[in-house]
Amino acid sequence: MYVLITPVKDEDKLLQDVAASVINQTVKPVLWLIIDDGSTDSSPKIIHSLVSRYFWIKTIRLPPHTRDIIFHVSYVYKTGFDFALSYCERNNIDYNFIASIDSDTILEEEYFEKVIREFETNKKLGIASGGLYHEIDGKLKLSGQAENFPSGTGRVWSKECFFDTDGFSLEPSADSISNVKAILRGWQIQRFNEIQMVEKRLTSSAEGLWKGYRYNGYMAYYLNKNPVLILLNVLNYTLKRPHYTGVAFLLGYIKPVIKKEERIKDIEIREYYWSYRLIEYKKLVHRRMKSLVSAAETAQLK
Repeated sequence: MYVLITPVKDEDKLLQDVAASVINQTVKPVLWLIIDDGSTDSSPKIIHSLVSRYFWIKTIRLPPHTRDIIFHVSYVYKTGFDFALSYCERNNIDYNFIASIDSDTILEEEYFEKVIREFETNKKLGIASGGLYHEIDGKLKLSGQAENFPSGTGRVWSKECFFDTDGFSLEPSADSISNVKAILRGWQIQRFNEIQMVEKRLTSSAEGLWKGYRYNGYMAYYLNKNPVLILLNVLNYTLKRPHYTGVAFLLGYIKPVIKKEERIKDIEIREYYWSYRLIEYKKLVHRRMKSLVSAAETAQLK
C-alpha cells in the first residue's frame, strides 16, 4: 500500500530501534528502501542484516560524503524516491502512498495504519504526518512546529499528490516546498498530533543546535521569507530554551542578505513565502486570539 524510504548516515546507535518500529507496524510497507549515505560506522552491517531477513527491505549505498543538511540531503532523498518508485514499476509493485522517515524517528505501532486512514476519510488530503514528540525529562513533549504543517519525518504523500507536485525536488528544504506546491494545487496538508512518533534527537541538532538553526535562518532567506516572519521567528526561538537559537537563526539569515546570495528561482515559492504565508500567519494569530478570548469567557462563566 505504501513505499517508505529512510536515509542513513552513521546511525548505528539508533538504527535498530528505528527498524524495529517499522517492522512492527500493523500495516507494513510494500517496499522499505534504506539509503546508506556512505556510512563509516556499523550502519551498513545493520542494514544488510535487515535486508537478508525481510524481502520487502532493500538498500542502496551512496559514495561517502561530508554531512550536509542544505543541498546534499535533498539529493539523498530524491535518489531514494527515484530508485524506490522505479523499482516498484519494474517489479509490478502497487502502492497508493509514498512515505519517508528519518533514521532517528521511532513510530507507534499503528502509525501508518492511522495516517492512511485519514487519507481514506478525506480524499482531498495530499500530505500528512503524525505529531512529532521529543522525550524531555522522561515525558513526551510535542514539537513546536508550524501549526498543521506535516513533519519532514513520518511524512506521507498520496501518490496523486506526490506526482501532481512534481515529486521530491532537488532544492534545499524540499519538504517545505512540497507543502507549498500541494497547497497551491488545491491539496490539503495536515499534521495529526494524536498519532505519535518520537524523534530521538532535537530537530536540526545532528551537528549541534547552533549550526542547525543557522541553517534554518539561511533557508528562510533562500525561500524568500517575509522579513516580518523572520522577526517573529527570531522572537519565538529566543523566548524558548536554549535561547541562543534565536541568535543562530538571525545570523543564518543575515549572512546571505549581506552577501546577496542567490534565492530559489521558483517564482510561486518566492511569492508564497513573501506574501501568502504572511496572510496565513495573520489568520493563525487571529484564530489563537479568538480561542484565548473564548477560553477566558468560559472561565468567567464558571
